[in-house]
Amino acid sequence: MTLKTGGRLLVDALLEQGCDRIFTVPGESFLAVLDALHDTPAIDLVTCRQEGGVTFMACADGKLSGRPGIAFVTRGPGATNAAIGVHVARQDSQPMILFIGDVDRSTRDREAFQEVDFQAMFAPLAKWAARIDDAARIPEYIARAYATAMNGRPGPVVLALPEDMLCDMVEGTPRPRIARPAQDVMIEDVLAAQTLIEQATRPVAIIGGAYWDAETVAAVEQWGEAAGVPLVSAFRRQDAVSAGCPVYAGNLGYGPNPALVKRVREADLLIVLGARLGEATTDGYSVVTPDHPGQTLIHIHPDPEELNSVYRADLALCSDVHRAVGMLELQASEAANPHPSGVEAHADYLAWSDPAPRDGVTLDLGQCVAAMRGALPADTIICNGAGNYSGWWHRYWRYEPGSQLAPTCGAMGYGVPAATAAALRHPERVVVALAGDGCFLMNGQELATAVQHGASMLVIVVDNGGYGTIRMHQEREYPGRVAATRLANPDFAALARAYGCWSETVTRTEDFAPALTRAMAETGVRLLHLKTDIEVITPATTLSRIAGR
Repeated sequence: MTLKTGGRLLVDALLEQGCDRIFTVPGESFLAVLDALHDTPAIDLVTCRQEGGVTFMACADGKLSGRPGIAFVTRGPGATNAAIGVHVARQDSQPMILFIGDVDRSTRDREAFQEVDFQAMFAPLAKWAARIDDAARIPEYIARAYATAMNGRPGPVVLALPEDMLCDMVEGTPRPRIARPAQDVMIEDVLAAQTLIEQATRPVAIIGGAYWDAETVAAVEQWGEAAGVPLVSAFRRQDAVSAGCPVYAGNLGYGPNPALVKRVREADLLIVLGARLGEATTDGYSVVTPDHPGQTLIHIHPDPEELNSVYRADLALCSDVHRAVGMLELQASEAANPHPSGVEAHADYLAWSDPAPRDGVTLDLGQCVAAMRGALPADTIICNGAGNYSGWWHRYWRYEPGSQLAPTCGAMGYGVPAATAAALRHPERVVVALAGDGCFLMNGQELATAVQHGASMLVIVVDNGGYGTIRMHQEREYPGRVAATRLANPDFAALARAYGCWSETVTRTEDFAPALTRAMAETGVRLLHLKTDIEVITPATTLSRIAGR
């Protein structure tokens, strides 16, 4: 065998696993890796502007590719900045591996320059956090990292890389490419589930979550239509099936259709397909309670540790969703007539997701979404962070499978980095980043990354001059006592031009569609700055109404 540096062996191991893109803010603690990447044209090295943007991009890339998104940052400040993306990957159940350049092995435990105990720091956030102290074991650690990130419920892995270890000369051969193992389900469990479905009078399926691929989409749509069961997406999982599926019923989370919430509350059978039933999906564990009295719950999930962890399952199936649902679809096709509630729920969804003009509103975001629906392809990838602005797209945009990048943990600043990753992964598709004014300034500097790497994407900044979600809560709990939520903002269109983007400012509803047409005629990064009134705080209400004025 030929001797090579630990950095070279690490890059070779990543190549063997199919890595074709790395997101990074470079650091002196992993120069040996950067040196190896200099001679590795098969890996696209994306240089970012802040480590939070690095891990947001890697998290988004992991969802889009089905393989772990790869991030490299330096120790101390770099790692602490990067922690937000690890949190998002964990709660979103997305595969990601974060590599952190670390202090030399000889200086550990002295509080050396930028030293942090990364195993202790990331243990609560990651599926696995470890340090590679022996360069010869790099192939073992990389293979395990890929397996851990993808198996069961996907999630993030964090590996610390001592700087001197990466310079050691060692022999080593990368381990073969890791594949996610298939998880079959017992026919007895499928038959038991089918019996419960046939006996139910008001069944509802809550869908979306871990490792949701094209096969899963096809299986769930075919089963839902054959069984006639309403398909309800979990929070920010609207792309689990096509919005045009004849039994798609809309989404749970913040601002859902009241008719849909009523349908879920009154269901006698809940079939949970891949979802965790988290706090946002269940409105604080209230729409569906952990013990769900009067309701039977079938839970299908690929991770045994998720089953019966929070929600009592009457029937728990540890399986890939597409395999279990594929078998259910065969049973449903041979069963009696489908339930009528699926078609009824879809009609409710269509009515709820069609925006009507809003009187007295200068810039009506509902009509902006309607204009986008008419002008952009159905498979446009919509990326957003946290904020009330996203509610208009969650309600009115009709998502197609694989078209939503949005953090279920409600992290701000995700939209622009996620859109950058999506534009690089899918240059053939239209990509839109959505951001509020507060959300945009968390990671808006990644416009520079998008421009530098030739990304083509549209950025929409919704500027209402405040942290709108928190202002909404203030008016509800402490009417009229506004504190810390007002924002004095820059001219976002001028800022975008400084980054090298095309941009326009829009202040009236009737000006949005023409501006969108002009934006889509351009190439590269385009930004539309939408100036709105914070009084119009959600698609359904106003601040004055919330405050009781």
